[in-house]
Amino acid sequence: MTDKIRIGIVGYGNLGRGVESAIAQNGDMELVAVFTRRNPQAVVLLDSRVPVRDLGSIQDFKSRIDVLILCGGSKNDLPRQGPELAAWFNTIDSFDTHAKIPEYFAAVDAAARAGGNTAIISVGWDPGLFSINRLFGEAVLPQGATYTFWGKGLSQGHSDAVRRIPGVKAAVQYTIPVEDAVNRVRSGALPSLSTRDKHTRDCYVVLEEGADGAAVETAIKTMPDYFADYDTTVNFIGEDELQRDHSAMPHGGFVIRSGKTGAESARAQVMEYSLKLESNPEFTSSVLVAYARAAVRLSRQGAVGAHSVFDVAPGLLSPKTPQQLRKELL
Repeated sequence: MTDKIRIGIVGYGNLGRGVESAIAQNGDMELVAVFTRRNPQAVVLLDSRVPVRDLGSIQDFKSRIDVLILCGGSKNDLPRQGPELAAWFNTIDSFDTHAKIPEYFAAVDAAARAGGNTAIISVGWDPGLFSINRLFGEAVLPQGATYTFWGKGLSQGHSDAVRRIPGVKAAVQYTIPVEDAVNRVRSGALPSLSTRDKHTRDCYVVLEEGADGAAVETAIKTMPDYFADYDTTVNFIGEDELQRDHSAMPHGGFVIRSGKTGAESARAQVMEYSLKLESNPEFTSSVLVAYARAAVRLSRQGAVGAHSVFDVAPGLLSPKTPQQLRKELL
């Protein structure tokens, strides 16, 4: 058995490129291959020594890869690829359509169990790290409310969903917290906020030539799970403006748990966890790579089926031994 965790990447967009960079920062890992639906010859990696293979050949690598990191989109790619690949490999993915996580988990779980593999789904910062902090908040402050705010930032999943609408040539989408709502939560007031009260969404769209802008705008604003429950603004711009003003991928946000403690529940307590990210895909990739280490360890312990971040002990994410962690971080 190799000393290093052998990783394969499925899909090589912004997320796949970020995973390649993150693997290079972890001395206990090595990238075995990248798998793509595109022409492999047209995919240029950061490390030219790593082979790029057609996705159709991936089963040939079953004995050479410890874990696959799936870097496709949640709208169309992962619902199919997640179960298919979990039947053959240990897998990590960043499926982020919150409303559909239960059914996605069930599909991946069935496939992973049939193949005797370990899968960890919905890994990233939300779902992922934010999910864990929501759990912490509820467990520690059972009398209270949890609020999650995202942004201001560019959402990869929502941008991908817009780009798949017929007539859209390119697009980005920003999620923006409503400032008044954030301030009310931080005050400990425990406000009742609807989805629409907490965020707005701004889309910047480049249309295909001849596309119907009104039809595209309607398709965006009525898209379930993504835009239908939000006040959404659609801005049509040119390709040059998109490249000049919207090529960076910042993001972030915060989870706030506000609650009361004490015999008479009189004392206001506020827990907050926040992220400020210059590169959403690079940070998400780094979380995926840490959980890839955990998936391999779980697999070697005999765990099979699908897991979420709630099921993974934090120590499994670290390359350090339990003894080191207790000495250095506890």
